[in-house]
Amino acid sequence: MTASQVASLPLTAIAKATRQAARQLAVLPTEARNQAIEAIAQALEAATPEILAANAADCHAAQAEGIAKPLYSRLKLDETKLKAAIDGVRDVGKLADPVGTVQIQRELDEGLILKRITCPVGVLGIIFEARPDALIQITSLAIKSGNGVILKGGKEALRSCETLVKAIHQGLSTTSVDPAAVQLLTTREEIRALLQLDEYVDLIIPRGSNEFVRYVQENTRIPVLGHADGICHLYIDSAAELQKAVDITVDAKTQYPAVCNAIETLLVHSAIAPAFLPLAAAALQRRNVELRGDEATCKILDIAAATEEDWSTEYNDLILSIKVVDSLEEAMNHINTYGSRHTDAIVTEDPDIAETFLAQVDSANVFHNCSTRFADGFRYGFGAEVGISTQKMPPRGPVGLEGLVTYKYKVTGNGHIVAPYAGKDAKPFTHRDF
Repeated sequence: MTASQVASLPLTAIAKATRQAARQLAVLPTEARNQAIEAIAQALEAATPEILAANAADCHAAQAEGIAKPLYSRLKLDETKLKAAIDGVRDVGKLADPVGTVQIQRELDEGLILKRITCPVGVLGIIFEARPDALIQITSLAIKSGNGVILKGGKEALRSCETLVKAIHQGLSTTSVDPAAVQLLTTREEIRALLQLDEYVDLIIPRGSNEFVRYVQENTRIPVLGHADGICHLYIDSAAELQKAVDITVDAKTQYPAVCNAIETLLVHSAIAPAFLPLAAAALQRRNVELRGDEATCKILDIAAATEEDWSTEYNDLILSIKVVDSLEEAMNHINTYGSRHTDAIVTEDPDIAETFLAQVDSANVFHNCSTRFADGFRYGFGAEVGISTQKMPPRGPVGLEGLVTYKYKVTGNGHIVAPYAGKDAKPFTHRDF
């Protein structure tokens, strides 16, 4: 059955076909999966004109419907962004195979051997907003880790996603990977149906608004991995170097404000605020950042007053709220109260203060003297990411290949039975690690 024939089936049948393809993919050797990844990269390169045209049509339609500026930034896929995404596909192909790693090899007794070995999760259900480049990243990671994937992009990116998946299917059709391992859903109604497919889908990864992620979590029995908000903070300590602090602030807010690892709140120690805030404000306002401050900040800067709501708002735009604090403890309390456990950073030249911040701020990513924008799977050397998880249980932070595998225990014996190891004269286990 061709990929197009599978796509025309009812959703349950699509999920069944994806699971079957995933089972075949899971046992393919590393070389075969790497060949499939290279075929995807080549197919995307060949289809670049069609992909860019489809994305231009999506962008035009989205603008006509009044799409929000941050969402439009994520939707737009120009030639540079597409090339970077294709380079990311090839980077994934170069990574070590996460499947088949022996994590434990232990003799339970002579001739009775236990192994814990990594294996694919199975079928991933990925629901994302206007990020066509995310589709490319997710697919390459899924293939590399031996997983099937059912994708559901936002309606604003429909043409882009359809064109991308068509190219991916064309690439996979020349390899030993069944194209049915990658499927695209196109209607909003299919989201709720997908969430009910716990018999066929092993993990849901939503990438969208806080409300949407909550909706997913509350409407499925399938395990959910992801984050709802990206309310990230940068704390400028009293021992910070001024120009370094300004440069990091500007980058963390303006380098790409529409993404979840851009800062939304700037916390500044009161001892350094009079010297730092005018410098930072001038640099930020030159980049058209709208500033909002607490009472202490507004005594130093002529800006609008921040409200209680600002501290818990993810702007995804050129807006930054600023609060002056009197201590490291106050800064950490604010972060742990209002933050989303995504990424938070400190600028300081005091190593003890930095270590306290890194240890006590309860976030998946905690940084010292660098921009929060480094919180990214590609920048971490993961090749790409399927998303960022802010949950406490692993995987946490940017989720790459290691977050898409689980493990199983394999025990091999030679006629061993439990009876001799039970009772009064029980035979002892050797429990010897190799």
